[in-house]
Amino acid sequence: MRTRTLVLAVLLLLAGCSSGGGADDGPVVLRFQSLAWQAESVRVNKELVQQWNATHADVKVEYVQGSWDSVHDQLLTSFEGGEAPDVIHDASDDLADFAYGGYLADLKDVLPARLKADIPRRSWETTTFGDGVYGVPFLQEPRVLVANATWLRRSGVRIPTPGHPWSWPEFRQITRRLGGAGRYGVAWPLREPVSATLNLSLSAGGQLFHRDADGRVTVRFEAADAVVPRTVRDQLGVDRSASPTTLGSGGSDTLPGFFGGRYAMVPLGFSYRQQIAQQAPKGFAWQVLPAPAGADGPVQGVSPQTLSVAEDSRHRKEAVAFVDFLLRPENTVRLALGDWMLPTGTQALADPALHTAKDGWATGAALAAYLRPAPARSVRGYPEWKDKVATPAFQEYFSGAIGLGELRERLEKDGNLVLARYQR
Repeated sequence: MRTRTLVLAVLLLLAGCSSGGGADDGPVVLRFQSLAWQAESVRVNKELVQQWNATHADVKVEYVQGSWDSVHDQLLTSFEGGEAPDVIHDASDDLADFAYGGYLADLKDVLPARLKADIPRRSWETTTFGDGVYGVPFLQEPRVLVANATWLRRSGVRIPTPGHPWSWPEFRQITRRLGGAGRYGVAWPLREPVSATLNLSLSAGGQLFHRDADGRVTVRFEAADAVVPRTVRDQLGVDRSASPTTLGSGGSDTLPGFFGGRYAMVPLGFSYRQQIAQQAPKGFAWQVLPAPAGADGPVQGVSPQTLSVAEDSRHRKEAVAFVDFLLRPENTVRLALGDWMLPTGTQALADPALHTAKDGWATGAALAAYLRPAPARSVRGYPEWKDKVATPAFQEYFSGAIGLGELRERLEKDGNLVLARYQR
C-alpha cells in the first residue's frame, strides 16, 4: 500500500511539473518583454503580438513593457529569481554577461534557415559568444550628423556623402569655419560618451579591446583610439567650435539649441530623426550627413537591438517561432519604420520605404554596409567598466580636467582591473 501511494505521489508530481502547454491545460503562454518606447514603435509591436495571437490558438503571447533605462539590472534580477520573460528584447552590447552566465538559450541550432541566411554574418557576430548564438540582431542605427541645411548651404562648405564623407581633420576644419559670433559648428551631447567614442573610433582603426590567444581581453588605448576623442577635445578647448554647455547633455537636450540656430550640426543616433521631424519649427530645413570617417572609410561600430530566449524558458520552440514571425521581412520593415532605425535583414533593408530622400532614410541605408560589431560587444564586465571607469574618465578629459595621458592610464590600468575580475 505504501508503495502504491508513493508511486501515485510521484506521478502526480511529474504531472504538475509538465503543465503549461498541453491540450488539456490550454494554450502555451509566452511572455515577450519589449523595450519599444516611441509611441509608433509600441503600437507596431503590440499590433504584431495581436496578429500572432489571432492566428495561433495554441501559443499566446503576453506583451510586457520594459525600459532601456533599467533593463540590465531588471533582467539580472528576473534571471536570478527564475522569472525571466521567454522572449527578451535587448541590445547586443548588454548580452555578454548574460550569455556567459548561462541565462540565455543558445539559438545556434534552432534558428530557421531563412533567418540565418537573411541576416549578414557581421550582424550575427554581435550576438555570438564563444560557440553559441544568444540573440537575433534585428534593428541597428548608425551615428550620423544632423545638420542645419540652410546654414551649411550658405557657408559654401562641401556637403559630405556616404561615398565621400568628411575626414576627421576635415570635420574639425568645417566646424571651425561654421562657428563664431556666439554660434558653434557642432554640439556634442556627451552625457553617455563611451559608446559614441568607441564606435566612431572604428573608422580610424581604433579597437581599444584586444583579445589574446587564450581569450582574455585587455584594454589598450592606442593612437587610433585617440583620433575621435582628441578631435572632440580640440573642438571644445582649442577651436571653440563645439558648444561647451552640451557636454553633460543627452541627444534630445540639444534639439532646442539646434532649432534655435546655436549649432550647425549635432552628432546623433539615426533614430533621433523622429524627434527632429516632429519637433522642428515650421520652415526649419535639416538634413542627415554621414559621420566623419578615417582611413577605413565611414566604418563604425553598432550594437544592434536583439531578441533572445531565456535559458529557463520551458517553451523554446514556440519562443523561436514567435521571433521568426516578428522578423519576417514585412514585419521587420514595420518595426524599423516605427523605431526610425535600419533592419539588419537584407530583404527588409531593400524595401523602398527605407531608401527615400525624405528624413535622410537613403543616407542611413547607404551606411548600413559599413556597420560593424561594436568593439565592446563580447567583453565581459563591459557595463561595469563603462560606468565606473570609462564614463567619468572621458567626461573629465572632454571637460579639460585631465589630459590624454591620464585618460589612457585610467582606461587601461583601472579598466583592466575591472575586466580581470570577470575573466578569472
